[in-house]
Amino acid sequence: MWKGFLSKLPRKSSASGRGDLDSGQCSNGAGNGNPTQRTSSCGGSSVPSGRSTSTIKRMSSAIFPSSVVAGIEPLVSFKNVPNSEKQNLFVSKLNLCCAVFDFSDPNKSSAEKDIKRQTLLDLIDFVDSCNSRFSEPVIAASSRMFAVNLFRVFPPNYRSSSSGGGEGEEDEPMFEPAWSHLQLVYELLLKFIGSSSLDSKMGKKYFDHSFIVKLLNLLDSEDPRERDCLKTILHRIYGKFMVHRPFIRKAVSNIFYHFVFETDRHNGIAELLEVFGSVISGFALPLKEEHKIFLWRALVPLHKPKSVGVYLQQLTYCVTQFIDKDPKLAGSVIIGLLRYWPVTNSQKEVMFLSEIEEILESTSMVEFQKCMVPLFRRIAHCIMSSHFQVAERALFIWNNDHIINLIAQNRQMIMPIIVPALEHNSQNHWNQAVLNLTANVKKIFSEMDEELFSACLTKCKEDEEKQVSLESKRRLTWEKLESAAAFQPVTGHTAVLVGRQPSANLIATLI
Repeated sequence: MWKGFLSKLPRKSSASGRGDLDSGQCSNGAGNGNPTQRTSSCGGSSVPSGRSTSTIKRMSSAIFPSSVVAGIEPLVSFKNVPNSEKQNLFVSKLNLCCAVFDFSDPNKSSAEKDIKRQTLLDLIDFVDSCNSRFSEPVIAASSRMFAVNLFRVFPPNYRSSSSGGGEGEEDEPMFEPAWSHLQLVYELLLKFIGSSSLDSKMGKKYFDHSFIVKLLNLLDSEDPRERDCLKTILHRIYGKFMVHRPFIRKAVSNIFYHFVFETDRHNGIAELLEVFGSVISGFALPLKEEHKIFLWRALVPLHKPKSVGVYLQQLTYCVTQFIDKDPKLAGSVIIGLLRYWPVTNSQKEVMFLSEIEEILESTSMVEFQKCMVPLFRRIAHCIMSSHFQVAERALFIWNNDHIINLIAQNRQMIMPIIVPALEHNSQNHWNQAVLNLTANVKKIFSEMDEELFSACLTKCKEDEEKQVSLESKRRLTWEKLESAAAFQPVTGHTAVLVGRQPSANLIATLI
């Protein structure tokens, strides 16, 4: 058992250096039913202070390779070594934690897993308590340990995350069996990155673009606990290393493009949007062109996938943050939403209508006038929808005072578009709640401008009469055609072509 464990240990110890980390913590979760116990040192591996150094050496040499324990025993508690040796012990413990175990069998290598877990706890406690900067060898060893433990390829996902458009249609989450170790590694990484003792100029060499890309790839994990930790760590990296910010934005944009236009499947879109919600709120004014392009090319197309309901709340927050920063963006955002409007998905239509209302609350009069005609044509279609939730949600827009004010000042353009839809509902809709809301909106229009409302009703009735007359004339024309065809003999094997629309010459002859 020990031979298998020792064969995974690195054969090289790192140089000395000391370090300190600020406190930071991922959300805790239990792995394999074992809740994480936090201790000040390794519980089953600390050595009583009365033991001599030679005793410690003999104990370690019986268990670990001499290349690992050369200079210092990795299972010793930090409190049992002098300050000058704590950096060496830190690196030695990091090297010990580079051993990765198979958690598919809980009973396999249980003793070694326990040692590694306690060593990780010891590292976290040391990071919390030390008070000097980390040296370059310590940063290099830490980066290597994080990479060895965290970066891995996920198995193929045969479950479709885009089977529905609703918020409640997510698959049951799958939990990572190695979480009891991974959680501690993530917590150590969070504390390490967030520490004021980590020099960003030195750290950027090891937490580089390659490290960030691999970290972003982990956000496709099916374990929500892992994605939650990664979300916090990504935000901390974005704040710590300013030099990496443009690259992070570009890398996240590429993930969005890949999701929207290629795979339609990714588990971490909501977490990425949550991070960028706070990032967008920190953008300086005036907004850079790069940031506007991110809105138009990445955020607006994210409304296209069927699974938009899973991350709509975070997406809406990001979009409204942009509009709060620059109100002139509202018109182009609404036009973009109309471009991706889900005409065949009623559940998504309800979501879009909710987002439209939230955007309109922040929209100025000038921007509203740029998009009001196509917007209210779409709303009119929603009002006439046979799906009562779509029609109901569209009519709820008139409960918003700011939107009513916008409509009132542009009623000459909007009322002729909406009134026919209201009349259609009054005569044909099956749902009583929709009928009541329709009557309420008609009352609002009547009080807003009774003369214009009456003119719209009159025109609507005239259009209906014209439509009835046209249908009657069309029906009469077809009857004449059928009558003429009945007296036209079919001789021999002559094929008869029956078209749906009579030719203009034939109609003219019959008339």
